Amino acid sequence: MSGANRRDTQEKQLLNHIADKEQGLLPGRSNHAGNLSQSKKKTQEAICVLLVELCERFTFFGIVCNMILFCTVKLGYRNYQAAIVNMCFVGTSMLTPVLVGWLAECLVGRIKLVCICMFLHFLGTALLPVVAFPFEDIYIDRRHILHTLTKREQKIVFYFALLTASLGIGGIRAIVCPLSAYNLEDCGPKELLSFFNWFYWLVNLNSAVVFVSISYIQQSVARNLGFLIPFVSVLMAMITIHMVRGEMIYKPKTDSSLLTTFGVIASALKTCCVRYRYFSGGVTNWLDHAKENYGGQYSETQVESTKSLGRLFPLFAFQILYRACIMQIPSGYYLQTMNSNLHFSGFVLPVAAMNVISIVPLLILVPILECVNSYLFSSKDTGHSPTIYIVVGQLSAALSVMVAGFSEIHRKHFPQVEQTLSEEVLLVSSMPCFHLAPQYILLGVAEALVTPSCSLLSFWLVPERIRGISMHFLTLFNGAGCFMGAFFVQTTHAGTQGNWFPHLLHEGKLERFFFFLASLMIVNTLGFCTIAHRYNNLHREYTNEFRGSLPEEKLLKHEKAIKHYGGVLERSPILSSPMEKT
Repeated sequence: MSGANRRDTQEKQLLNHIADKEQGLLPGRSNHAGNLSQSKKKTQEAICVLLVELCERFTFFGIVCNMILFCTVKLGYRNYQAAIVNMCFVGTSMLTPVLVGWLAECLVGRIKLVCICMFLHFLGTALLPVVAFPFEDIYIDRRHILHTLTKREQKIVFYFALLTASLGIGGIRAIVCPLSAYNLEDCGPKELLSFFNWFYWLVNLNSAVVFVSISYIQQSVARNLGFLIPFVSVLMAMITIHMVRGEMIYKPKTDSSLLTTFGVIASALKTCCVRYRYFSGGVTNWLDHAKENYGGQYSETQVESTKSLGRLFPLFAFQILYRACIMQIPSGYYLQTMNSNLHFSGFVLPVAAMNVISIVPLLILVPILECVNSYLFSSKDTGHSPTIYIVVGQLSAALSVMVAGFSEIHRKHFPQVEQTLSEEVLLVSSMPCFHLAPQYILLGVAEALVTPSCSLLSFWLVPERIRGISMHFLTLFNGAGCFMGAFFVQTTHAGTQGNWFPHLLHEGKLERFFFFLASLMIVNTLGFCTIAHRYNNLHREYTNEFRGSLPEEKLLKHEKAIKHYGGVLERSPILSSPMEKT
């Protein structure tokens, strides 16, 4: 019986082997067709995600580009108040993606939440024209006029519209357009830096179009209907999302979260305090107290991931003051331009159009940096790290703010003339606005060097499972930089009784505010230089040792190796023939 059973088993194995060989061609063709359709689908999804990203940025820059002019002329705000509102809106729009990402992960479903955020975005961009609409110019008959909103009602609607729009922006950035949707897991540092360079290149190209077109429409052609353009743009985003519906909503891995990271830190602090009080410590890093082996609640993988993320916190911290300097473009630099002569060959330039000067260096430098990076990354044993870009970029930002202070002194030497902006006559300096170009160019150079490099370090120097969290922390610190800029404006205005950030620039000392900010930025750059070597060493340590050192990543590598070895055994006729005969 045993011999007959063994013979039947061998015959079945032989028949199955022959059947597999006979059907080998058809699956190959179907797999090839499936791969083509899948790659086509991924390309379509990537294009749709990019379109939604550009539409969202279009609405965002459309709201920001002339907000100071709208607040000062339409709502009657003082200069420092308008600057604070603008910077707080930008900062809130940076922080809401982190909040919405946490809600999507823990409390609300992603599809439901993205619908809510799209509605909020639609509501916010639809309410902005209500604030801007010229009710006082619309008559029913000779005796009656349409009901006009009071200043208080306008401000309430305006703030509510900004809040809902920022929440909607957060949902789109966190759920529809996260960086994870671009499939960057298998990219090396060279490919990642190239991606971030061209990604920000496209974003800034979009913003250049917005600053020229929308700012001109809002300021000159139809100033009160200008906020309708963000409303139209969000309709485009909604149509794009509707075209691919669930196919477009990226579903990230749920093995890590912000709550886990904060939980590891809290557990380590709690256990560390208890051990310090009652026992002697025996760990190399205080975060090890959160491990289960040392009385904590978290696994070794979670703690080691948090430790790798903690090494980036100094990098994040030094970006706060840098971001406060970048926020001078829509605040202090905007006020300087608004109070300069905008006439050029009989044409009044839009105030926000000067922002394009800061974008042009980035559009030019990205192709040049691509060539430089290709050479640096192709050469062996160079240990190339983008920290040098961050140092040069921060120095460029400090120099830009310093130049802005000297430009302000130079601007006040020119006689004053009358200039009409949004049908309001303002008394401004006769200095041509193009004299302010150097400070815009220097900040544009800083953005071209710093932002892609910081994104690369934040993404590459942590394990794959927490890369999204690392980018969230970078966003949090950038948002904190926006609020830091608003805090500086409020503090200097209150501390100097409006002298350092005046409402009438020719009566104050705005240059002192710029010099103060430049001095802080120089100290910030020197501080970053002292820790930059950590990320050079960390770059080598991570690429050579740390990658794959976590237990889960080791297990994944072994699993892939086993699958590859099994595939080799199945395809090899030399190895398969003895197995069939046994």
